[in-house]
Amino acid sequence: MKRNQTKIKQAIAAGQAILGIELGSTRIKAVLITPDHILAAQGSYTWENCLTNGIWTYSLKDIWIGLQAAYADLARDVEEKYGEKLTTLAAIGISAMMHGYLVFDENDELLVPFRTWRNTMTEKAADALTDLFQFNIPQRWSVAHLYQAILNGEDHVSRICYQTTLAGYVHWKLTGQKVLGAGDASGMFPVDPATGQFDVLKMEAFDSLIVNTVRLDTDDRKKTAADRRCADDSAAAADNQTIPWILADIFPRVLKAGESAGVLTEEGARLLDPTGCLRAGIPFCPPEGDAGTGMVATNSVRQRTGNVSAGTSVFAMVVLERNLSEVYRELDLVTTPTGDPVAMVHCNNCTSDLNAWIDLFRQFGELFGMETDDDRLYTALYRKALEGDADGGGILVCNYLSGESITGFDEGRPLLMRHPDSTLDLANFMRANLYSAVATLKIGLDILLKQENVPVDFMMGHGGLFKTKEVGAKIMAAAMNTPVAVMETAGEGGAWGIALLASYMLNGGGMTLGDYLEQRVFVHSECYVTEPDPEDVRGFEAYMERYIKGLSVERAAVEEDRGADR
Repeated sequence: MKRNQTKIKQAIAAGQAILGIELGSTRIKAVLITPDHILAAQGSYTWENCLTNGIWTYSLKDIWIGLQAAYADLARDVEEKYGEKLTTLAAIGISAMMHGYLVFDENDELLVPFRTWRNTMTEKAADALTDLFQFNIPQRWSVAHLYQAILNGEDHVSRICYQTTLAGYVHWKLTGQKVLGAGDASGMFPVDPATGQFDVLKMEAFDSLIVNTVRLDTDDRKKTAADRRCADDSAAAADNQTIPWILADIFPRVLKAGESAGVLTEEGARLLDPTGCLRAGIPFCPPEGDAGTGMVATNSVRQRTGNVSAGTSVFAMVVLERNLSEVYRELDLVTTPTGDPVAMVHCNNCTSDLNAWIDLFRQFGELFGMETDDDRLYTALYRKALEGDADGGGILVCNYLSGESITGFDEGRPLLMRHPDSTLDLANFMRANLYSAVATLKIGLDILLKQENVPVDFMMGHGGLFKTKEVGAKIMAAAMNTPVAVMETAGEGGAWGIALLASYMLNGGGMTLGDYLEQRVFVHSECYVTEPDPEDVRGFEAYMERYIKGLSVERAAVEEDRGADR
C-alpha cells in the first residue's frame, strides 16, 4: 500500500476522517476527506425530481433512499480502497439545494409535498414581499412560498410548526437540531449582515402583514401604496383562516460557519446507515446551501472575490464590501456561510442548448464512422471557438430552453439567427453559442459591476463550462472584463465544500473562514488565471447589443408558439 494510502487508512481507523454530503438536483454525493483535506473516498446516488399535480418535488422516501444509497456507496469505496469499515468520524456536514418549501406540523409530519426551488408559482407573493421589504425576494425563496400559501388560503398554513430547507430537514432528522447555516438561511428569508441572523424588522413586518396590520417602521407613518396592496391581499386570504404563529416560532435557529450544530443521534445513525456500523455522537457543522458550499469549494468567501458556477444553469456570486444603492430584481442578496453579504445573479439557462448542438456534431461524426468520447469532442469544439471573430461573426444564438426571469421570459424557445452577410463557419458558430451560454448572466453582472461599480479582484470558475479551462475562463473573462481563475480542486463540488466547513468547525481555532481556507486548504492548490483580452471584451459587448435586440424575436417566437397551442 502506498504511503498516502496508509496514512488515510490510519485516519479512517482512528475516526479522524470527515464526511460531507450534498443533495443536488440530479445527484446526492458523499465524500470523505482526511484531516488535511484530501479527498479519500466518495459515493453517489442519481435521482430526479418529479412533477406531481403541477408541483416539482422529491418525496421524503426518496430523500432517505438516496442518502442511504450514497452513504452505502461511500462505505463500499472506503472498504475496497483501505480495508476499513466506517464506524465513526470526526465530523459530518450536510448541504443541499437551497430555497423551496418544507413545512411540518406539531407531530413532525410533512404538511404538503416538498416544493422545490424549481417551482415558479409564487409571483404574486414575491412581488408583494419585495415591495414590502424593499429587498428583492425571488420566487424560489422559502418565504415567498410561505406567503403564497397564505394568499392561496391553503388549509395547512394554520398548522405549521416548523419550516426549513432540504439541508435543514436532513440535519434535523440526523441530529434533532432545528438549525440552519447562515448562507442557507439567507435563501429562506433576508439575513441581517450586521447580526448574521434573520432580519428582525423584516420578520416583524411580515408578522404584521399576515394579520393585516402592515408596519414597516416603529412609528405609525402612513402606509405606502405597496403596503396597502400587501394588506389587501393578506386580508382576503385571512378571511377563512387563523394563523397562530409568527415567523420566529416556525423558523430554524441561524448559525454561522464554525459553530457547533449538534451531534449524530442513535436514530440519526440508523437513518443514515441502516447496517448499524456507524456510531452516534459524531459532531455536525451547520447545514448549508449549495451556493455557500460552492463558495467554500472555490475559496471565494472574502470581500472582492466571487465565483461562477456554469453548467445546466448558471449563477455568479460576489462578496460585497458595501450595500447596493437600490433594489434590483435581477440581483439576489444572500450571505456567505459566515453571514457576509453576497450579490447573486442566477439564470436558468446555460449549456443545455450548447450541449444539444454538440450532440448534433457527434451524430454527424457517427454518420461517417467517426466515434469520439465527450472530453475529446467538447475540447475540440470549445477550442475551435477561439479561432472565431471576437463578436461571433454576426451570428446570434438565444439559448432559452426554459423561462428566464432576468429578461422577463416565463418560457423559452432556442433560436439561431444571423444576417445574410454573417460569417457562418464552425469557429463563429461555437463562439456565438458560448457567448449565449453566459449572455443573460452578463446582463445581471453588468448591473453589479457597471451600474453599482462593485469591485471584484477575480472570479473563480467551476462547472461544466470550465472543464476546457482555457476556453471557458476566456469567455467568462470577456463577459465580465474581470480575471477568471479555475482551480484544480474546484471540480470537487459542494460535498467537498461542506466537508471543509465541518473541518473548519473542528480546527478553525479562532481563524476567519477566509484565512482558514487560504492558509490550511488552498495554500498549495494550482490555479489557472485568465486575464480579460481587450479585443474579446469589445467583441462580447458587440455581441450583447445584438443579443438584447434579438430578445424581441425570442419574445415573438414564444408568444406566437403559445398562441398556436391554444
